[in-house]
Order: sequence, then C-alpha cells, then structure tokens
Amino acid sequence: MRNLLRYFLPAGLIVLSLVLVTSLIAINKAKRPERKDEAVQAVMVDAIEVERVSLNLSVFSQGSVTPRTETTLVAEVSGVIVDVSPNFVAGGFFRKGETLLEIDPSDYQAGLKRAQANLASRKAQYADQKARSDQALKDWKNMGRQGEPSDLTLRKPQLAEALAGVQAAEAELQKARRDLERTHIKAPYEGLVRTKQADIGQYVAPGTPLGVTFNIDTAEIRLPLSASDVSYLDLPSATDPADKPRLKVTLTTGNNRQSGQWQAEIIRTEGVIDEKSRVTYAVAQLVDPYGVLGKSHQAELKVGTFVRAEIQGLRVNNVFKLPRSVLRANHTVLVASADRKLEIRQVDVLRAEPRWVYIREGIVDGDMVITTTLDAAIPGTQLAVSGEEHTASTPDTPVEGAAAMPGTPQ
Repeated sequence: MRNLLRYFLPAGLIVLSLVLVTSLIAINKAKRPERKDEAVQAVMVDAIEVERVSLNLSVFSQGSVTPRTETTLVAEVSGVIVDVSPNFVAGGFFRKGETLLEIDPSDYQAGLKRAQANLASRKAQYADQKARSDQALKDWKNMGRQGEPSDLTLRKPQLAEALAGVQAAEAELQKARRDLERTHIKAPYEGLVRTKQADIGQYVAPGTPLGVTFNIDTAEIRLPLSASDVSYLDLPSATDPADKPRLKVTLTTGNNRQSGQWQAEIIRTEGVIDEKSRVTYAVAQLVDPYGVLGKSHQAELKVGTFVRAEIQGLRVNNVFKLPRSVLRANHTVLVASADRKLEIRQVDVLRAEPRWVYIREGIVDGDMVITTTLDAAIPGTQLAVSGEEHTASTPDTPVEGAAAMPGTPQ
C-alpha cells in the first residue's frame, strides 16, 4: 500500500494542478471583455475661408490733442485792474474781441486829452509859420527884386520845424490812443482760458502775465511715424498742389467710460526726423474740437486728451486680410486641406499690424486658414472644422504623422 501511494500520489498532484490551471485560464477568458475598435479622434479647430481683397492699409499712431494757437496774455500798460469778465476763469469760453480784463483808464484818458491839445497847438504854430512864409514871398515880389528869395527869407527852417512839431504831436496822440485801448485786454480769437493769473484790484506793469488762452477753432495732434509707417502713407509735402486730397485719420480714446470717435485730416509733416527717436511727426487737424462754433457735428474732444489714431494708408490689391493671431513663427500659417489634414504654409507677408496681417502669397482663394491656437502642430493631423459635418477615421486607415489622442489604442 505504501508503495502504491509513493508512485500514484505525485502523479495525482500533477494532474490536479493541470486541471486547476486549465480552469483558471478558462475563467479569465470568459471574463476578459472583447476589444472594441475605436475611431481615431480628429482635432476640432476653427477656420476661416480666405479670399483676395483690395483695400487701403492703415497705419496706427497715438498722441495728445493740443491747441493750434496758445497765447500768454500780458499787460502792455501799467495800472490797477478795475474789471474782469465773468468768462475770464479757467475753462471759460470767450468770443473774439471780448474784453477779458480792464486796467484803470483814467490816467490814459487824461494823456489822450493832453496829446490832442498838444497837436492842436502844433498845428496852430505850423499855420502861423506857413502864413509868414507866404507873406515873405509876396513882399519879395512887391519890392520888385529879381531871382529867387533865400530859404531864410521865406522862413523855410521855421516852417520845417513847425511841421515836425505837428508830426510829433500826431505820433504822441496815436500812442495815447493806443495806450488807452490797451487798458482793455481783448481776446484775439474765439477760445478758452487755460489759466488765470491776475484778478481785480491787482496792480500790473507792462509785461505782467495775466493768463493763458488758446484758440478752439482747430486742434492738432502730433503723430509719430516710423520709417516703415511712412512707406505706406502718401504724406503731404511742400510741393503738393493745393487741391491734393488730405489723408483721413480716425481718432479714438482709450477711456472705456467716455469712448468716442472723431474724424481728422493730416495737414502737414514737421519736415524733419527726430534725431533721438528717428521718427517723423505728422500733424493731424481736428476742426472745432469743442463743438461750440458750429463748424463740426462731432462730439467734444478736449485739449490734452490722449488719442489713438488710425491713418488711411496706400491702397493695395489682391491681398489676404487675416487676424494677426493666425501668423506663426517664421511667417507661417496653419491650413486645413481639402481632406481636412493639417498643413503648415510659408507665406509672404506684406504688412503685419496689431490686429491684422496682410498676406500676398502662400495661400489661395478658398483655403481654410486655422484660427485656433495649436501648441503642437503636426502636418497631416486629422482635423474637424467647427461648423462642418465630419466622420472620424478608423484604425484601418491610420493618419500618417498624426499624434495619438487620449483613449486611442496604441
């Protein structure tokens, strides 16, 4: 019996082990799910269909609104200020010829009367000398003398002195009238008061600053332009005909709460290049910036406002205008081919602006340029354009060069 166990027990254990292993394999096969075929996922992108257009390029700049004419009012005569216009305050609007301040005129009125009296006296003296000269000539003739009488005989030196006195008196009268007029400080144009530096009761001498005013007929904006910007603009020059059309400028402010838009024109360039910044300054003109003269229907644009300017540039034909964001490094763009595979195209860029890029070659009409930002752009990647119906590719037709998407069998 012991001999039988010695031979059959090991064999039985081997057989039992085989049975157990076979059973476990069968169970695992029964529980293992069937592998399903999964479709290769396409990358969803946004794209725009391009076409060639003809348009005017835009050049962008910025600057501050400044008055065309700014004046520091000063006293031309001395005296005490006896009257001040209610409009002579910072920000006050005044009309041309309006009296802003008045200096005590009493001394100058008296001076005018003295000048008038002096002139009358000088004229009388001249008339007396003229009569004496005429009488001397008659006496010469009545005495039967031959030849021409001398200047002394005709009292010509006395007559010239009297005439000089009349002319001097006339000049003094003219000065007295001008001094009296200068007691009234009048506005040389229609404008606004920037600062007020004198008030009623103050004594002023010739040259004393009274205030600063500026003309509101037009305003100007100095716009710096680089050499590249200038190449896209037909800027005015001194040799241009008078009827040459002016470049249009659209002005906008950066204040979201008070945003606005104004139309202006380039009227001139400053004619020199700044030695430090190497830019050229073009000057844009805005008519009636405060809208009080009836020359413009645009909203008020205050002096000192910082504005951004879009200048109408030269016209170009047959270019593609695309958002600036589509242009990648080395002047390339991403294109969805007809079978919706990713392509990387090298393009010829005419001009790149902050918002737009203008392309001459490298793409054709009808191309779908991708606007979605792709971190890893691999040529040949299967794409799905937003807004189009599409079907996914199966593993039987793998995408050459495409990156495997999460969940795709390796």
